[in-house]
Amino acid sequence: MGYSVQREILDEGAVEEIAEKSDSKPSLAEKVKKSVRCSGPRLKSCLLSSVPVLSWLPRYSIRENALGDLISGISVGIMQLPQGMAYALLAAVPPVFGLYSSFYPVLLYFIFGTSKHISIGTFAVLSVMLGGVIERLAPESDFMIWNNETNSTTVDTIALDAERVRVAAAVTFLSGIFQILLGLVQFGFVVTYLSEPLVRGYTTGAAIHVIVSQLKYTFGISPVRYSGPLSLIYTVLEICSLMPQTNIGALVVSIVTIVCLILAKELNAYLSKKLPVPIPVELLGVVIATVVSWQVNLKEKYGVDVVGLIPSGLQPPVLPTASLFGQVIGDAFALAVVGYGIAISLGRIFALKYGYNVDSNQELLALGLSNSIGAVFQCFAVSCSMSRSMVQESTGGKTQVAGALSAIVILFITLWIGTLFEDLPKAVLAAIIYVNLHGMIKQFMDIRALWRSNKIDMMIWVATFILTILLNPDLGLAASIGFSLLTVIFRTQLPTYSLLGQVPGTDVYRPLEDYSQVKRVPGILIFRSSATLYFANAEMYQEALGEKSGIDITKILSAKKKLEAKLKRHEKKNAKKAAKKNAVDTKGEPEKEEQKDIAIIEMEVQLDPSLPRSIILDLSPVNFLDTVGVKAIHSIHRDYGEIGIEVFLAGCQTGVVDNLQTGGFFNDKVTKSRLFSTVHDAVLHCQSARTDIQDEETYCSVRMHTCTQTNTP
Repeated sequence: MGYSVQREILDEGAVEEIAEKSDSKPSLAEKVKKSVRCSGPRLKSCLLSSVPVLSWLPRYSIRENALGDLISGISVGIMQLPQGMAYALLAAVPPVFGLYSSFYPVLLYFIFGTSKHISIGTFAVLSVMLGGVIERLAPESDFMIWNNETNSTTVDTIALDAERVRVAAAVTFLSGIFQILLGLVQFGFVVTYLSEPLVRGYTTGAAIHVIVSQLKYTFGISPVRYSGPLSLIYTVLEICSLMPQTNIGALVVSIVTIVCLILAKELNAYLSKKLPVPIPVELLGVVIATVVSWQVNLKEKYGVDVVGLIPSGLQPPVLPTASLFGQVIGDAFALAVVGYGIAISLGRIFALKYGYNVDSNQELLALGLSNSIGAVFQCFAVSCSMSRSMVQESTGGKTQVAGALSAIVILFITLWIGTLFEDLPKAVLAAIIYVNLHGMIKQFMDIRALWRSNKIDMMIWVATFILTILLNPDLGLAASIGFSLLTVIFRTQLPTYSLLGQVPGTDVYRPLEDYSQVKRVPGILIFRSSATLYFANAEMYQEALGEKSGIDITKILSAKKKLEAKLKRHEKKNAKKAAKKNAVDTKGEPEKEEQKDIAIIEMEVQLDPSLPRSIILDLSPVNFLDTVGVKAIHSIHRDYGEIGIEVFLAGCQTGVVDNLQTGGFFNDKVTKSRLFSTVHDAVLHCQSARTDIQDEETYCSVRMHTCTQTNTP
C-alpha cells in the first residue's frame, strides 16, 4: 500500500489552534476535593482493591482450579518445612520461628495480595540480612555465663534466643510499617530503581553471604561473626583459621546430604514430564536425616549440632519492642525495599505469562501487612521464594488458594509433628540452603550475556555484586542503587550528537554518519542529541552544535562587537569634526555654499557560504527542559540569530513546549511559529522562506556604514 499525506506546513501555533489546546487545569483544591469525594461505587471499588480476596474469591471456579491449587498447596507446604527451618538459622533465630513465618504471612497475603503464583514466606536473602542485624544487636558474647561444673563459660541459649526473637520481631514490624506507608503514598514505582541486572547481581552477592554464613554448620566450628564493611572477608579468614577444628561428623553429614539432594533434583528434572508432582526431595532428606541422627545419636557420639527443642503449637501475640526501633530503622527500610523488589519482580513475570495484572502499590500493602502483623506473632521478614514459586506454578497452582493451603500444611506440622524434627542436624539444613542457592549462583552467567548485549548493564551487575560482597547486603543495596543512578547521569552527560539528513524521497531523517544514502538538506543544518537537555549537559549541547556546524559563534560575536565599537568611535569622531566645522563656518563664512562631509566606513565579516542559513534543533528525544535547558535554547536562538542564521525547533513534546512557555522563551519576537511538530515541517518552512533569496551569494554578513553628513549654512 502507498503512503501519502497532503497537508499544510504546521507550526506549534497552528497545531494548537486546530487541536484547540485547553489551558484550563484543575486547581489543587479541586484535585483534593475530587480525591476525597465519596460515593457508593467508589467506596465499593476502594474496598475491593484494598482487599482483593473479596473480588476474586466469590468467582472462584472449583471445577477449573481446585485440584491444581490443592496439589500445588500441599507441594509448597512440604517445601516450606525444611526451607523455613533452614532460613531461620540464617536469621539467627530458632528453627521453629521459620515455621511461624511460613504460616501467618502466607494467610495475610492470601487476603491482600494480587499475584496468583508467587509463594510468600521465608527467603534466603532477607534472612541473611536480618541475621546480620540480629547478631549485631544480640551477640553471643553478651549472654555468656559461668558453668561451675565444667569451670568454663557457656552461652545462655534460652536468654539469647529470646532476645534475638525480640530483635527480629522489631525489625520485621518496622519493615512492614515502611512498606505500608510506601503503599499508601502510591510509592510502588520505587521498584523501577531496581533494574534486573541490579537485582540479579545483588541476589548473587547476597547468596555468597548466605553460603559463608552456613559454613560454620558444615564444618562444625564456631567462628566470630563480624559486622560492617568487609565483614565477609574477615569471616572467611576466620573460618580458614578454624579449619583444623573441623567436626568430621558434621562435614560428612553435609557432604552426603548435598550429593543426595543434587542427585534427587536431577532425577526430578528427568522425570518432570512423567510425574504429576515433583518428588519432595528436601522433605525426604529432612526425614531421613532426622531418623539417622536419632538412631545413631549424632549429637552425643560425634558432637554434631542439631536443631534442638521445637515447641508444639503457636506463639501468643506480643507487641514488638519499640525501644529497638531507633537502632534498626535503616536496616528495616533496606529489608522493606529488597523484599518488595524481589516479590514484585517475580510477580510481574508470572502476571505477564498468564495475562493478569499485579498492582504494585497493593503488593506493598500486602507485604507490609504480612510483615507487620506477622511480627506480632514472632515471625521474621518474608518475601517470595523463586524456588517455591516455580513449584507452585509447575504443579498446577492457579490462584492464591494454593498459598492458603500451603499455610494449612504448615499449621498441621507446627501443631502436631514439629517436635519429631528436634534431632535434625543443622548441617542438613545448611546443605538444603546450598542446593537451593544453585539458581542464584548460576546468575554468574549473566556477565557473559550482558557483555554482548549491553556493557553498561554488565557494569551495573558486576558493581552491584562487588559492593554487596564488600559492604554487606544492607549498605551494598544503597551503594548499588547509587551506582545505577550514576550510570543514568553519565549517559545523559555523554549523549550522541548527530547531524540529520533526509532519506531520499521521504519525510524521514536519519544521522548522516550512520547511513550512506541519507543526504544533507542544502542550506539547512538539522541537529539532534540522543538525551534530554538539562543543567548537566546544556553547555555540552551548545558546544556540540558549534562543532557540528563548523561555526565558532563566540569568535564571530566577538568580531561583531569589535566592529560595532569601532563604528561608534568613528561616529563620535565625525560628529566632533562636524560640530567644529559648523562653529567655524557660522563665525567666519556665513554665506559659504553648502558643503558635504562624507565619511564611509565599510567593514565585513563574511561566513563560509557552505555553512547553513537555517538550523533546526530536533528535540524529539527531549522529554523535559529545566531552566538551564531553556536558557541554552534561548542563547542558541539569540546568538545564531545575531549572525543571520535562523533557528527553529522541531519534534517538541507537549511538556517541552510548556517548559519553554514557563521558562520565558517566548516573547513578542519569538513566537510558537518557531516550533514545528516534525522535522520535515521545519525543513519545508525553511525552504519556502528562501525562495525569494536564491540568488544571494553571501547570506550571513555584517555590514556597517556611517551615514552621510550634510552641512548647510
